[in-house]
Amino acid sequence: MIVWNNFRNDARVLKEAETLQAAGHQVTVFALYTPGETQRRETLGSGVKVVRVMRSPFWTLRQRLGLTARPAGDPAPNAASSVPTKPAPRSKLRLAAGIVTRGTTHSALLAALVASRPDVVHAHDFNTLPTAWLASVFARASLVYDAHEISTDREGYARERKFIGWIEKHLMPRADATITTTDARAQFFARAYKVPRPMVLQNRPRRQPWAPSTRIRDELGLREDWPIIVYQGGIQSGRGLERLAAAAASVPGAYVVYVGSGKSEPAVRKVIAELKLEERVKLIPKVDLDQLPDYTRSADIGVQPIENTCLNHYTTDSNKLFEYVMAGLPVVASDFPEIRKIVQADSLGILVPSDDTDALAAALRRMVEDRGLRETFAANARNATERLNWEAQEHLLVEMYARLTGAAGIAQPSGRDGADTQATPRALTPADHP
Repeated sequence: MIVWNNFRNDARVLKEAETLQAAGHQVTVFALYTPGETQRRETLGSGVKVVRVMRSPFWTLRQRLGLTARPAGDPAPNAASSVPTKPAPRSKLRLAAGIVTRGTTHSALLAALVASRPDVVHAHDFNTLPTAWLASVFARASLVYDAHEISTDREGYARERKFIGWIEKHLMPRADATITTTDARAQFFARAYKVPRPMVLQNRPRRQPWAPSTRIRDELGLREDWPIIVYQGGIQSGRGLERLAAAAASVPGAYVVYVGSGKSEPAVRKVIAELKLEERVKLIPKVDLDQLPDYTRSADIGVQPIENTCLNHYTTDSNKLFEYVMAGLPVVASDFPEIRKIVQADSLGILVPSDDTDALAAALRRMVEDRGLRETFAANARNATERLNWEAQEHLLVEMYARLTGAAGIAQPSGRDGADTQATPRALTPADHP
């Protein structure tokens, strides 16, 4: 497998790797190495191997000169009182340096992949697809393309849209198997690139025993016995997070807690400061994957106020929605098709228009004030965990790899009770994405 990150908090890739490892394959994840943050090589407890290559040949020089970028999510100086501005256009020299840097890193990844003599090369997202395709050609291996997002219509990717589309148009049909995250996205890829409908693996967490927690309340020292509304995930544009802070002003008797980091954090903090909500609206920096469920279970309501800014958002269901369900939380979420299917199927909470701050506030207020309603939705969520877990769908991945490798007799991983089959999705209409 190949990823364009340091493979420290990539829950989806980790689950896929562990599933295939448990089924009898030897899985190696090739990722990016950052000195002081990650190891060059390691073997996880599951047996999955991780090999990292330097993300930039100039890293040591940049570090000595103090030019290394802040870790993702770290605010800039005075960020709490500033509004993010549009990035300045990159100079030709800087652009050329970026191309050389990325080219060098991809070359190192390609060399490491080919040297590993793989039977299958599994590309996670478009930015690894060309390198994975080349590796599959040189190693005479099968190619799997795992499209986590619709990157041709994704928040923050406007400049790269045509380039991404060109890559996927030419390379996705050459893959021996394709995977994505929702039925709507599978339908999009099949139509856009004239490929067989990709297999759908939703971003569900592994089944976890439910246990009460007070992690958020204890860590923040919250004094009032108010319900806690949690948002967890990247604090990025288009996710409705400034609107959530604004809505919190109309939801008295509740705490709103963000767990995560990202570029929109200064804008969120600005809203909190302007509305004088510091006592009720809190931010906790990004936490490790193994710690996150403890934070989630310590909340009372999960919120997903994502906005209809791109097709990628409109077709999402997202990690956080399934994580809220696994934690037994009632949810308030944007009324998008894939989210709607999940919420309505098990009566998990309240859906609201994605651009309506008043409706978001009203739904949260109703959930806070009506404890009986909250407990009903929470009970439904706990029941839904028997179906909406990773173990219920991982057999699809194992069966796909058995077809690719000819390992028909390979063992299935444990935990298949409640296993899914894939239903044919309802056709999207133009009205589905205004």
